[in-house]
Amino acid sequence: MSKVAFLGLGVMGYPMAGHLAKAGHEVQVYNRTAAKAESWVAEFGGHTAPTPREAASGADFVMTCVGNDDDLRAICRGEDGALAGMDAGAVLVDHTTVSAEVTRELHALAGESGISFVDAPISGGQAGAENGQLVVMCGGEEEAYGRAEPVIAAYAKLCRLIGESGSGQMCKMVNQICIAGLVQGLSEGLHFGQKAGLDGRAVVDVIGGGAAGSWQMVNRYETMLDDMFEHGFAVDWMRKDLGICLKTADENGASLPVTALVDQFYKDVQKMGGGRWDTSSLIKRLNDKG
Repeated sequence: MSKVAFLGLGVMGYPMAGHLAKAGHEVQVYNRTAAKAESWVAEFGGHTAPTPREAASGADFVMTCVGNDDDLRAICRGEDGALAGMDAGAVLVDHTTVSAEVTRELHALAGESGISFVDAPISGGQAGAENGQLVVMCGGEEEAYGRAEPVIAAYAKLCRLIGESGSGQMCKMVNQICIAGLVQGLSEGLHFGQKAGLDGRAVVDVIGGGAAGSWQMVNRYETMLDDMFEHGFAVDWMRKDLGICLKTADENGASLPVTALVDQFYKDVQKMGGGRWDTSSLIKRLNDKG
């Protein structure tokens, strides 16, 4: 068992930190809103800290799960940042979906103090975090990953080292690119079926076991048909992720025409007031257009 600091107790981080405590690790938490950290301690035990630096002090592993590049820099850098409190030999594991640029920046900064850095973005949504069934894609040195993987296992069903620093974030971009096109295709298919007067549930029952089947179809078709989107992975966060994908594609020369189009469709959903709706709300955009 290890001494672990967990920084960021949002919809993903809160249950992830809980799994670490349940697994027997000594966990100290930090959250920008202190009341959330206090609620976590009341539920799982452990301790809170007023700053990232104090939370990370003496920890073998520091896990971060925040919003974006700026949030990650804010909790890692500076006098009160996590890196200032970490000892040489400790490992910083970042679960935030951010740019490969900030990942490499923090990897280099950590290395100056003898601290290892593993970028480890996650997939599986809130349900995956709550059930300890996340997929974790990692970048960094093999030695650091090897030490971190048994700790990450507390909330992961699959964890893999993809390559050098930044590779985990690049893999997450592939994940989001694939999801964007898939959800739009599923939305169009279900929308078409509704317009054709078909029983959507019967249709999915037939096609779900064939080549058209997917995780999105299995887990989202019913709520899509029922016009329910107050759950899951928010459109605002998907647009943040797709923005990272499109910026990186501009830099490496990749062509992402479908991703760019779906990103604009999500912008339409935001204009409809759906920034916090699940990404499957692309079908609502189609249905509301008639």
